[in-house]
Amino acid sequence: QVQLVESGGGLVQPGGSLRLSCAASGSIFGIYAMAWYRQAPGKQRELVASITDEGVTNYADSVKVRFTISRDNNKNAAFLQMNSLNPEDAAVYYCNADVRTGRFLRRRSTYWGQGTQVTVSS
Repeated sequence: QVQLVESGGGLVQPGGSLRLSCAASGSIFGIYAMAWYRQAPGKQRELVASITDEGVTNYADSVKVRFTISRDNNKNAAFLQMNSLNPEDAAVYYCNADVRTGRFLRRRSTYWGQGTQVTVSS
């Protein structure tokens, strides 16, 4: 089994910054990709940013330039640096990981964290 735990959410003023962290643990043979999603009340969950095991990144248009995703392969961790936050960024942010869970390549599953709340308000 694999667990993902997010941290770093909280209350920030418009224009402020937050850094989210995601730590993966359990039966991990490798992580192909990690990503951050977010979901605001009454809205669908959306992809914010993703990063592959080779460091290739992808961002939603709404967060490009302002957000930066990174990862530490040695620690099975991912991070999301969020700058210039605005009220539209307020949501529960979820970590997602595409994990190789066994010796055989077919042992591969996707896992989700429990989410961390980001509130942007003056």
